[in-house]
Amino acid sequence: MKAILIVGPSWVGDMVMAQSLFKVLKERHPGAAIDVLAPGWSLPLLERMPEVRDGLEMPLGHGRLDLKRRWRLGRSLRGRYDQAILLPNSWKSAIVPWAAGISRRTGWKGELRYGLLNDIRHLDKSLLSMTVQRFVALAEDGPVRAVPAIPAPALQVKEKDVSLALEELNLAKPAEGRLLALCPGAEYGAAKRWPEQAYGALARDYLADGGQVWLFGSDKDRPVCDNIAQLAGDACINLAGRTSLAQAVDLLSLSDAVVSNDSGLMHVAAALERPLVAIYGSSDPGFTPPLNRRHEIVSLGLDCSPCFERECPLGHLRCLKNIPVETVQDALGRVSK
Repeated sequence: MKAILIVGPSWVGDMVMAQSLFKVLKERHPGAAIDVLAPGWSLPLLERMPEVRDGLEMPLGHGRLDLKRRWRLGRSLRGRYDQAILLPNSWKSAIVPWAAGISRRTGWKGELRYGLLNDIRHLDKSLLSMTVQRFVALAEDGPVRAVPAIPAPALQVKEKDVSLALEELNLAKPAEGRLLALCPGAEYGAAKRWPEQAYGALARDYLADGGQVWLFGSDKDRPVCDNIAQLAGDACINLAGRTSLAQAVDLLSLSDAVVSNDSGLMHVAAALERPLVAIYGSSDPGFTPPLNRRHEIVSLGLDCSPCFERECPLGHLRCLKNIPVETVQDALGRVSK
């Protein structure tokens, strides 16, 4: 049985998109065992990907080098894998597979990883313009000359986990067809966040029409979500900072539609096949789009975007502030049909 170690990415959205690679590997090697070395926070995502045998926690945080610890971790994995596939482009991400003595170590050239990798690929950015395409291309045995087919990520949620999350958070299961999930955060920075006043107006109108609104986000998103809830008349259920990632995934599966910035939770919603409106500001919808069928992208496509900055370098944030609530409402109506 072929055993493959994937060195996973460090962002929620990227980890969700990595499932497309896992699916392709399983199609080509049905009996293969796929393990993923990844940050501890990502393990609940990996548990919801049936293609993955094991999630192995990477004990070092994003950005930490600690060569000795990486070496020891690699040595502990010796003899277990036939191939390693690296999704990050960093030099340090290649140390563990090299120290593990894995015979085939595949990845993009990245930070000059000659020696650490022995199956180096040279990226043609004009051919592979999307992050997920670059992940899936690493399943090929050699250089790619055409854009690979991309199977959509599909997280598997268990009913018992959903019921447990509802119980732990003292929530009632929402009426079918009436739950709107809002994901107004973005870990990357403010230049990816549609204004909270707009989210508040969207929530207020949805509630006035008889719907329910749940707000999702991390603890960092709690102040923004508090403001949105207040703007909407305090009838929203604010879950920001109250859920684990596992609970957020399971509860998002109950939603009838989702409106989100370009964020990790946006990719989670897409992988749950929720009708989705994705709002883009400083980022490029062509680079990291949602991969589900029922989605609409809202982006103004201004001359200054995508800038990929965390904060608007021009100080006006027109790429997001100029998106009317009505535009998002219209998109929401279309994906919800």
